[in-house]
Formats: sequence, C-alpha cells, structure tokens
Amino acid sequence: MTNDFFLAFLLPMKKIIITIDGYSSCGKSTLAKQLVNELQYTFIDSGAMYRAITLYFLRNHINWQEKKQVQSALENISLEFIYNAKTLKSDMHLNGENVATLIRDMLVSENVSDVSTIKEVREFAVAQQRKMGKQKGIVMDGRDIGTTVFPKAELKIFMIADTAVRVERRFKELFAKDPNITIEEVMNNLAMRDYIDTNREISPLRKADDAIVLDNSKITMEEQFKMAMKWAKEKIN
Repeated sequence: MTNDFFLAFLLPMKKIIITIDGYSSCGKSTLAKQLVNELQYTFIDSGAMYRAITLYFLRNHINWQEKKQVQSALENISLEFIYNAKTLKSDMHLNGENVATLIRDMLVSENVSDVSTIKEVREFAVAQQRKMGKQKGIVMDGRDIGTTVFPKAELKIFMIADTAVRVERRFKELFAKDPNITIEEVMNNLAMRDYIDTNREISPLRKADDAIVLDNSKITMEEQFKMAMKWAKEKIN
C-alpha cells in the first residue's frame, strides 16, 4: 500500500455545510436528521429557532408590528440546541427551557410565518446560525438557508412535494397531538404559510441557482436519504 493511502486514512474527513430548503411539510427536518446521524454532523433546525421566538412573543404578549417591542424582546431571548440522550436528538431550548414540544403547537404554527418575516427577527436568527456554522460539519434546514444564511454551502438541496402529500403528512403529525384538528385547518395553514414564505420582502423562499431539487412525493424516506447521501459524498470526496 502507498503512503498516499495511509495519509488519506489518517487525515480527518473534509467537513461541508449542507443546506436543505423547501416548503412546509416536505420532510426537510427528517432528511436533515438522517444526514446528521450518518455523517455525525450537527443539526441546526432554523424552523425551531423561529418557532421558539414566536412562542416567546406569544407568551409575553409582544406586538410584533411594533419595532421597538420586537427589538426589546429579542434582547431577552437566548436560543440553544441541547442534545437529549433519551431521544438521541438536539432539543430547542428557549431561555434555558426545553420547548421542543411546545413550539409545535398549532398557535405557534399559525403565527411563525408572520414572525419570521420581520427584518429584526431574521437578522437575530441568521447571526446565530452563521456563528454555529463557522466550523462546518453542519446540516441546516429552513426557507432561506442556501440563499441567505449559507450562500456558499457546498451542498444545497431544495425539497418539494405535492400539496396533497404535504397536507396528509402534516395532518397525521398534528392529529397525534390534537385529535380535534381538522384536515381543512391544516390545508389552510399550509396554504397561508406557503404564500407568506414565498412573498415576504425579507429572504423569501426560493431555490438557490445551484441547489438540487428533491421531489419526494412518490419516494420513501430511505430512497430520499440514499439520494442525498450520494450527493453529500460527492462533495466530501
């Protein structure tokens, strides 16, 4: 065996940044977590960050139409991802409180798109996200990760799925927590979020020019994972 072989074996594997953008309920977080587990990377859930900020605003009756109230509130918000040994996942902590379950509440879902359009909120979140990504070796999902947060990421994936498929996925997720939820509520919520995400003035949802489109309407989670891993290995090697 050559010295080059042993050198390649001993050298640490190159780390990259992987961004996963797309519409609500396309399975972005699911794919991100699969990649994290396989590559042993860090998962940054941007959606959880915006949800946690929204939860804080709702709890503290912040009028997010008022710039001064928003700025003052953001000064009192501390966000952190902490590994949960029981679930083997990183949970979102808001000011020291584990809010991983609370941020999935329907009231938060109904307001998070509005909150995430606010310039000051996005600047606050993006600054923290970029700080987390300095060492690379991360997978991050959201709406503007490949276009705004990490425009130079080595691998950008843009996920899409048929609307009916997305509604069904979201309904199953919410029904398990709230049997009173209706499919019409879920459908209207997704439609509203899609409109807000794609039409907001600050960092609207759009595909980066160099992103790879992944349509998972008719493929399994295992199939999409294999596709994404193939793309990741091509960028790492």
